[in-house]
Amino acid sequence: MATAVAPVTGTELTSPPSDGISNLRFSHHSDHLLVSSWDKRVRLYDASANVLRGEFLHGGAVLDCCFHDDTSGFSASGDNTVRRLVFDYEREDVLGRHDAPVRCVEYSYATGSLTSSTCVYPGQVITGSWDKTLKCWDPRGATSSQERALVGTYTQPERVYSISLVGNRVVVATAGRHVNVYDLRNMSQPEQRRESSLKYQTRCVRCYPNGTGYALSSVEGRVAMEFFELTEADIDALRSFRYAFKCHRKSEAGRDIVYPVNAIAFHPVYGTFATGGCDGFVNVWDGNNKKRLYQYSKYPTSVAALSFNRDGRLLAVASSYTYEEGEKPHEPDAIFVRNVNEVEVKPKPKAYPNPTS
Repeated sequence: MATAVAPVTGTELTSPPSDGISNLRFSHHSDHLLVSSWDKRVRLYDASANVLRGEFLHGGAVLDCCFHDDTSGFSASGDNTVRRLVFDYEREDVLGRHDAPVRCVEYSYATGSLTSSTCVYPGQVITGSWDKTLKCWDPRGATSSQERALVGTYTQPERVYSISLVGNRVVVATAGRHVNVYDLRNMSQPEQRRESSLKYQTRCVRCYPNGTGYALSSVEGRVAMEFFELTEADIDALRSFRYAFKCHRKSEAGRDIVYPVNAIAFHPVYGTFATGGCDGFVNVWDGNNKKRLYQYSKYPTSVAALSFNRDGRLLAVASSYTYEEGEKPHEPDAIFVRNVNEVEVKPKPKAYPNPTS
């Protein structure tokens, strides 16, 4: 059955980054969009109005960003700093530091603790770095002392490439295909230590909206669907739902050309998910029936990042060359925000319970 192809009807945002978009995130409360880039800046857009609302300059390339709420956010910088961004005043504070570039940042609204004792923190910033550590921060300490802001440091087996949160769980994907799963309520050691089921370097990990597992993508054009297995009974029950599939590849002159899968974004309503690859395509998948629902028309260059807004009616796409083929002429960076039609993301009738919705 042929996959439908949707035209590129998205709006291109004005004042895009000038060098390498590393990530973009919609707010959970509005259509504000936060964008980090290698030009040492974080930009805040009103995506619906196509207006640049603020800009923050760092001391190095900015590798990730996330919202706290519509008044503030956080960034991960190549200058080894973790920063808090205050939007209305266009002010930034250094929340803390790593010993190497900070690759990932997330904000968790869940209550966490340094141990299983009563040392409880109501909301934390979680960062992963190329210094092979995961750190948790209490953002209330940012204005007084970086030492007071640091909740805990957790050594990882390799450089951290991607992290994702759902509920009290944190999934950490590192170099060497390692995956550690933590419970924020007890960070003394990983709840689970795993190895990626994909054979090549991890690019992105994203947790299922319902908290039962995570999707993992690699440089070799594949995505794996995994679950948080806690008992032998769970392993047996979920074995039929675990799988990996090929995507973002094509056949040309009798050979298979594969592209890294840079981004995964779950739809907040239907639990289907979009993937973005270095082939310039965005595909939407029905994880339940293991089918591709839609493919959007090709974007100008690599798809570096994806984000659905809070109700899933908008999809932000970062079209930004990721240097998978080294230095070469390429299209300038651009951010497209497209309206999402229900037919593009709504799953087909369920053949069995959908693990990702």
